[in-house]
Amino acid sequence: MTDETGLLEARAATERGEWSRAVELLDIVDRGGVSAEALELRAQAQYGGGDFEGSIAAWEALYAFRLAEHDDVDAARAALMLAMFLMIDTGLMAPVRGWIRRAERLLEQHPDTPPHALVATVRTYERFMCGDLDAAREQSALAIELGTRLGVPAAVVIGRVAAARLTIFEGRVDEGLDQLEEISSLLMSGEVDPLTSGMMYCELICAARGLALHERAVQWTDLMERWRHGAAFGGVNGRCRVHRAEMYRISGPCDRAEEEALLACEELRPWMRREFGWPLVELGNIRLRKGDLEGAEEAFLAAHERAWSAQPGLALLRLAQGDVATAAALIDEEIAHPFDLPWKERPPLGDLRLAPLFAAQAEIAAAAGDVETTARAAERLGRIADTYPSASLRADALLASARAALLRGDLASCKSDATGAVTLWADIGAPYEAAVARTVLAEARSHDGNSEGARMEWSAARAAFAEFGANGWADRCELALAASNAPASRVVGGVGDRGVEAHFHRDGDIRVIELGGSRVTVHDMKGLRYLERLLAEPGREFHVLELVAAEQPGRGTDGTSFASDAADVGIDDDGALGAAGLPVLDDHAREAYRRRLAEVDDDIDDAMRMNDPARRALAERDREYLIMELQRAVGLGGTARMTGGNAERARTAVTRSIRYALARLAEQHPIATAHFAQRVRTGTYCSYHPDPLAPVAWRL
Repeated sequence: MTDETGLLEARAATERGEWSRAVELLDIVDRGGVSAEALELRAQAQYGGGDFEGSIAAWEALYAFRLAEHDDVDAARAALMLAMFLMIDTGLMAPVRGWIRRAERLLEQHPDTPPHALVATVRTYERFMCGDLDAAREQSALAIELGTRLGVPAAVVIGRVAAARLTIFEGRVDEGLDQLEEISSLLMSGEVDPLTSGMMYCELICAARGLALHERAVQWTDLMERWRHGAAFGGVNGRCRVHRAEMYRISGPCDRAEEEALLACEELRPWMRREFGWPLVELGNIRLRKGDLEGAEEAFLAAHERAWSAQPGLALLRLAQGDVATAAALIDEEIAHPFDLPWKERPPLGDLRLAPLFAAQAEIAAAAGDVETTARAAERLGRIADTYPSASLRADALLASARAALLRGDLASCKSDATGAVTLWADIGAPYEAAVARTVLAEARSHDGNSEGARMEWSAARAAFAEFGANGWADRCELALAASNAPASRVVGGVGDRGVEAHFHRDGDIRVIELGGSRVTVHDMKGLRYLERLLAEPGREFHVLELVAAEQPGRGTDGTSFASDAADVGIDDDGALGAAGLPVLDDHAREAYRRRLAEVDDDIDDAMRMNDPARRALAERDREYLIMELQRAVGLGGTARMTGGNAERARTAVTRSIRYALARLAEQHPIATAHFAQRVRTGTYCSYHPDPLAPVAWRL
């Protein structure tokens, strides 16, 4: 194979998305000597194949190669591509600024060239992610002008998206959304390259999510979902999954949301460094809604390990665990010192980022009986909703006001505001939020002496929580109904108020299931055997490793012999989500981190010379993060630490096995499936909790 033939085949493989094949061909081509074209193809192929550090190394090699050839313009382009990828996937702004400065020095003696448009493009998002609104707007206008004049379409699209988002942050929401709608149509046309399209779709969705515009976010997520099949590569698939998980967290079902979040974590691990906290926090938020408090804590603490804020989720978790004082302290601290690390999905700009914090503060303060703080949070939410019109933000403000009114004893205002919140969230298609508002409305009706009205609200909330998959909240509603004098008529999975006898026994490979007057025989599955173990001891919590050991006799409950049904992905003992048995950081990654430390030190020195304390503070945070990552990756004696994750992998496998079994059972026995979906809890600890008002006596 000649070098020319090899390059042609490697380029064709890259265009087809056959990343491994392209790298293999380039390995052969490189034996005849390195070329600029081969280096750029390698950078693209390794990025597409998930080798982020290998891709960065190839761009660095191309930069050095072009410098040696005295091709300053293309060396600058390579430096800017490096800066762009580092910015997208690491969030470390100090190395990004270092590569921008290298490119600018190389371009000083040249008239306007396409790399000049790239300088403005990267500068736009470097400033945007760091919260410098004025500079970001100036650079976005320059990126659009230079990109149009010099024929760089990506610079034009990126500049337009940034300008639209800045317009929204300035409070001109409708104008900014109209601009984003135009860009959405452009992205669908296929005129923009795949990587830019994927990143900008992500921006559109984040703009809608930041405004709590659920319907618009769903619309753009659906567009991205249709586009990404056959077009997306690199980390775009994983980012799309996070957005999909966010949508399901709002609309339900919760199990589907968790599934998407877990897959997102798996897909994004090769790409994100610090920003990996984003999918972890989303996973924690979903598990919190499900009532899986231990699982939520694992995810939130894993995000914290990556220097990522887990708020307000972690504060709400402490509230759910009954530690109101800690919850209040956590949320107050976050509001006083909000998370402001560079992040293109949710940049540190404006009050929009504070809205979820104020909503959580109102809930926590209400639980503590703190009228003043609840009312203050409601007022702040109302002002944000006035500035950024959104039904969801308005509903948050109404619910916070309802909580404050309930504490004051103003039942009329509480009922009015809570009813308004229920209506808005129902219109949006947010059943969980609507059900939470119903619980506040139920309390107001109860205090007002309207017992029947309170029971109706509790019952409606319970049904919504159960269907959504929020078992913890459903149980709270159950207790409220049980405490009332005349419980509302109930149906749980087709089972009436009286206790009933049911069957769940195995005969060889056949399982006989009878409940609610319906009897079926199904093929036995591992998930059904896990359920049988839970049904045998109602109310008992089984650790997943105990379930695995019972299913696979002779294997210890320490999980050392466990082979997962699912991919070997989990949160290890250090909070790192990744494949078990792999280094936390490989040799190439550790060396790259050390190089970036040197770049960060250069940025700190430059910030000191320029008397720029804000930039110096951000660079020092980058330095702390990199040092922490290197320390986390090295064990005793300087050896590379390996990921573990036996318990988490077992938890994933057991949960998936039970879900799979219930999905198959639903086709033949929907009554039993609905009953198990409501009464069975999965997580690190799994259990079956009988309905106290309609117990089922299982014959196994």
